[in-house]
Amino acid sequence: MKILKKSLLTIIPFTLAAVFASTPVFAGDSTAGKAVYDGKGACAACHGATGAGDGVAAAALTPKPASFVTASFRFDTNGDGQPGSDSDIADVIKYGAAKYGGNVSMPGRADLSDEEVSNLVAYIHAMKQ
Repeated sequence: MKILKKSLLTIIPFTLAAVFASTPVFAGDSTAGKAVYDGKGACAACHGATGAGDGVAAAALTPKPASFVTASFRFDTNGDGQPGSDSDIADVIKYGAAKYGGNVSMPGRADLSDEEVSNLVAYIHAMKQ
């Protein structure tokens, strides 16, 4: 029994360290994210100025863009059972919605830096009412 207890005490910290090291941490700046959302990201065209999914291009899209105001996220890209986590949102921004079964009109944005994506994630969360 002592050997099992000692083994567990040795294995558990390494397992936890591996889990946390592989989990992305998003500590973006929502103000900087708004600048990307409104500018370079061109997110407002589909998701709307307030993130309600009612941008000028939304009428022509099926399915409609996600509403960030109601946090109507569809994709669970990391398989944790919780659509809309930081990593889910970042994956859809970086790789596009079509990769996860969504609309091909939501392109992947490989042109955005990791910092810009992190800032966008922070801003998207800030829009929830």
